[in-house]
Amino acid sequence: MTDRILVLVRHGQSEWNLKNLFTGWKDVDLTEQGIAEAKKAGARLKAEGLKFDVGFTSNLKRAQRTLEIALQEMGNTGIPIIKNVALNERDYGDLVGMNKDDARKKWGEEQVLKWRRSFDIAPPGGESLRDTIARALPYFVQEILPRVLRGERTIVAAHGNSLRALVMVLEKLTPEGILKRELSTGVPIIYRLNADSTVAGKVDLAA
Repeated sequence: MTDRILVLVRHGQSEWNLKNLFTGWKDVDLTEQGIAEAKKAGARLKAEGLKFDVGFTSNLKRAQRTLEIALQEMGNTGIPIIKNVALNERDYGDLVGMNKDDARKKWGEEQVLKWRRSFDIAPPGGESLRDTIARALPYFVQEILPRVLRGERTIVAAHGNSLRALVMVLEKLTPEGILKRELSTGVPIIYRLNADSTVAGKVDLAA
């Protein structure tokens, strides 16, 4: 039987996560904690006995470094790594670089909450979660999923919101359901898929 393995992992803590800033497409690096989270992700995957054939990531270094560090920790380097803007984090537009508390003072708690947690309301100049899903999901279906279904063990290191697009389709979540779904930094989720791309099993490697 073909082993159809797909692992999703949100990047480790970034410098702007630490500072409580809206990050979006700003290309910030990992913190020391983020590096440790990426190493821990690799160690957890190694303990599961996994080896990957291909990796996917975004155009942003915090996701790329998370993938690189995790694979090094596994002794699983040298595989093809495919980078694409479709897996980038949601673009927060005018909020990028702003402290979340300052944004609440400027626009009010309720408005900022709508931008952060509604499905289809975008911040000024940015993307809603629906917009992010609209670019990430076709890429997943066209480029990533076929490899998984062919039996290539695949790891995707990306961002909270771009990964939500993948989780939404894999777990058949509603727009309301995906809004409530939190993805922790550096914690891999292992999916085993059936031949028809439905989920046969899921393991969340949270501590």
